[in-house]
Amino acid sequence: MLWIKAFHVIFMVTWFAGLFYLPRLFIYHLEAKTPDEHARFCTMERKLYAMMTIGMVLTWAFGIWMITLVPEYMKMGWLHAKLALVVALSGYQGWLKVNLRKFAAGTNTHSGKFWRWVNEVPAIVLIAVVILVIVKPF
Repeated sequence: MLWIKAFHVIFMVTWFAGLFYLPRLFIYHLEAKTPDEHARFCTMERKLYAMMTIGMVLTWAFGIWMITLVPEYMKMGWLHAKLALVVALSGYQGWLKVNLRKFAAGTNTHSGKFWRWVNEVPAIVLIAVVILVIVKPF
């Protein structure tokens, strides 16, 4: 079980690294002046998104594996709250993909200030998830 939990955390860190960095890349992308810079950011964003997706899928896989080994977890309120946040974060990643495509097509309509605020979402979710898992408040 500890190996499964270790890999769950490793892939969660991988996933969050991408969630923290992709909106930051969008901010830099907004500042791109040439077609070469635009192409470079599109490539970076696409590759980062692939890494994030691997992290997300394996986070989910190892998490589900732990739940199948210890089904009593599903009776705990903190886990329900954590799962709700993870589902929301998965949706957030899907929304980032939509925006990645907009950047690639040159149709982004959001400002750098918007993306700076969006960049805070994963941090808030991470704080909440860690508190839920460690403190288990309910």
